[in-house]
Amino acid sequence: MKDVKTNIHVMESGSIVTPNGFHVGGVHSGVKRRRNDLGIIYSELPAHAAAVYTLNQIQAAPLHVTKESIQTEQKLQAVVVNSGNANACTGAQGKKDAYQMRETTAQKFQVPTHYVAVASTGIIGLDMPMDKITPHIEQLAIGRSNEHAAEFGESILTTDTFSKSICFETVIDGKNVSMAGAAKGSGMIEPNMGTMLGFITTDVAIESDVLQTALKEVVDETFNCITVDGDTSTNDMVLVLANGLAGNNSLTPEHDDWDTFMDLLTNTCEELAKQIARDGEGASKLIEVEVTGTKTDEDAKKIAKSIVGSSLVKTAVYGTDANWGRIIAAVGYSGVEINPNKIDIAIGPLQLLKNSESTGFSEEEATAYLQNDTVVITVHLHNGEGKGKAWGCDLTYDYVRINASYRS
Repeated sequence: MKDVKTNIHVMESGSIVTPNGFHVGGVHSGVKRRRNDLGIIYSELPAHAAAVYTLNQIQAAPLHVTKESIQTEQKLQAVVVNSGNANACTGAQGKKDAYQMRETTAQKFQVPTHYVAVASTGIIGLDMPMDKITPHIEQLAIGRSNEHAAEFGESILTTDTFSKSICFETVIDGKNVSMAGAAKGSGMIEPNMGTMLGFITTDVAIESDVLQTALKEVVDETFNCITVDGDTSTNDMVLVLANGLAGNNSLTPEHDDWDTFMDLLTNTCEELAKQIARDGEGASKLIEVEVTGTKTDEDAKKIAKSIVGSSLVKTAVYGTDANWGRIIAAVGYSGVEINPNKIDIAIGPLQLLKNSESTGFSEEEATAYLQNDTVVITVHLHNGEGKGKAWGCDLTYDYVRINASYRS
């Protein structure tokens, strides 16, 4: 994760309801066999909203409805989300069902319809079981406790093995502000918003257009730098709600504390992204790749993604095999112009390659390092000042098992 500046602190007991004015809840509606599958985020005041969506050309009905809601007034007050059914590739009925989820939520929480966003995740191509969804929206109970946050966190999961959340606090304009996030994602994860949902709440005051620009920049450096299996889904988005209840002056790039806000947003998104990468389906290890010495930062990110997305690199990490040949091959086919004779590669503290030649490293030490839960691969190209990172996970037998039986 990007180094957290001294005036930004992780709130260990914080959650998505820590920012002032946010309430959440989650219930089991019966779409899934067990755990919660329907959740809600509610803001006491209409919040300025920004969102980034999947780049898959096939986009699920809830995304179209959410885009419509945000475009109306650039504000949201509630987000309803279900798991277990993606409501994707479901035609006119799917869009009708997404609108029904929005309307029922608006009535339940007594807010204008266009202040409601809709999100869904799960199996593609099945009609929504609205006989289960609608009555349980009407039963949703909200609160500000960590128990409510846990109920919401569970409600958005599919094949995830744990809930993803983070909370930071800082000071802007002399006001205490906080930002928190909850996310889901495990499989179909590829840069450009693979199967994942990210919900971020903050009590910072900021206008929607400014927030949208900031979010797009940060997503490109965080969520779009993770990959699990190369698939990009139909449903996914990162959504930020900023209700202004901290009482600071509205933020713009000219504000004295703009850099602090950007650090706050970056750290929130990066931590959620890393948690998603760590929880790749069947994964046992988080892989972090850091590339330096490229002509541009974009080149470095492209190479880092190439390495972390390589099935051969991922399986080598799973098998604790320090096979640097797979890493250098991924550098070579990344599409970035390099000097093939000036490549340095290290895993953790161990230098494997110097100027494209093996250092005669200890295989035993390398194997021992690769047994860690987090594996860091660093590559230096000696071709400029560019730098970038990407995150992913190892590829295990369980990935095939989980995805072979996902619908059964």
